[in-house]
Amino acid sequence: MSGAIYFKNNRLFYLDQTELPTKEIYRECRTLRDGFKAIKYLQIRGAPLIGVFSAYCVYIAIKDFPNYHKDKFIKYLDKVVDFLKSARPTAVNLSWAVERVRDAAKDNLSSSVKALKKIILEEAKRIHSEDIKLCLRMAEEGVKLINRGDRVLTHCNTGFLATSGEGTALGVIYKAKEVYKNIKVFVDETRPLLQGARLTAWELCKKKIDATLITDSMAGYLMKQGMIDKVFVGADRITLQGDVANKIGTYSLAVLANHHRIPFYVVAPFSSFDLTIDKGEDIPIEERSPWEVKCIDRKLIAPKNINVYNPAFDVTPHHLITAIVTDRGIVYPPFKKNIKMVLSYE
Repeated sequence: MSGAIYFKNNRLFYLDQTELPTKEIYRECRTLRDGFKAIKYLQIRGAPLIGVFSAYCVYIAIKDFPNYHKDKFIKYLDKVVDFLKSARPTAVNLSWAVERVRDAAKDNLSSSVKALKKIILEEAKRIHSEDIKLCLRMAEEGVKLINRGDRVLTHCNTGFLATSGEGTALGVIYKAKEVYKNIKVFVDETRPLLQGARLTAWELCKKKIDATLITDSMAGYLMKQGMIDKVFVGADRITLQGDVANKIGTYSLAVLANHHRIPFYVVAPFSSFDLTIDKGEDIPIEERSPWEVKCIDRKLIAPKNINVYNPAFDVTPHHLITAIVTDRGIVYPPFKKNIKMVLSYE
């Protein structure tokens, strides 16, 4: 078994990321509710991977639906898609992928229900294979921004646990390691769920990359000491003018990098762009359980009755971003003009 997810013999399996780094456990997604819970409770996470996984979840949900009533099948398909979209509202890849699968079926309504099921599965597989290729392209573009000996800071997890391939921001770092050998990576722990400490650090150790784990509050000090050359992060949604929603804490890093005149790069595939939204203020921000902040590994670290505010994402305004690396090229300011131009390339 390899990769964060795999589909074999008409069955969908995923690596439960809540068990990392101490256990590597693959679970099977047997039902729609299994898939919803895996996404909602972060057993599967990372915007591109959520998209791929959710596309397969549509097929898992409909594959055993009776073949003899097309109208009921289409109504059920709509319910499945809408239900999955509600699992994580901020990452646009989820809605993009399930809508794409639904559109593939609805573009072939003259086909039988059995044929529509096959069309849905083939579209999910297509999204999966495309994501692998997108990661390769982003790595090839992003490595142009890294120099020999660079010390790179990254946040959350953007590697092979967050995509079907090598990753977005971490994919660039892996490519740079191939080319330059001697880069160094600093990893923010990424509170409250420690995706940096649990997942990114785990990936970097597996890749044998020189990496150092730091707490989120240490980043500014390292920048002041001249220990950081560049910052690379991923994205869950990017607006038309280049504002970026990403894991909470990203905005703080962007402000710090701007103050210390350190380049701040975002790496994301075309599917993370939402050109229906102009400004970052219009991105829906998911709020999660207060227990994620009050506990670490199910152990209470704060008073039970303390109030908690727990947004899962923040928005970095475009003026703090040096460039956005995509599978279709590197986008520089002015973002509103250049995002349209770059994304029009195939």
